[in-house]
Amino acid sequence: MYHEFSEKRRRQSILKRILALLIVVLIVLGSWFAFNHMNESLRTQSALAIRMAVLNSAQQCAAIEGSYPSSLKYLEDNYGLIINHDKYTVIYDAFASNVMPTVVVIPK
Repeated sequence: MYHEFSEKRRRQSILKRILALLIVVLIVLGSWFAFNHMNESLRTQSALAIRMAVLNSAQQCAAIEGSYPSSLKYLEDNYGLIINHDKYTVIYDAFASNVMPTVVVIPK
């Protein structure tokens, strides 16, 4: 009779350990997914902020000089625009000097 009781306790102890391990694994996985989602959201928001900075610099240039700049390099050299080209690819398409340029920012 004593032998059956200890065997039952041993099984319960093993089940508790397995359950605790499972809970820890679920918490780690949940944290990892949340971190990845947050990181992706941050990259998207950063790309949007860079796009708005480029457009604002182009508008400032148009207001001061009377035409939109023909290149992104001009904005970086003359209007203090700073872009991390290692992390983002910026496509700046100026159709004409009196038409606002098209700006696309792609995270690398």
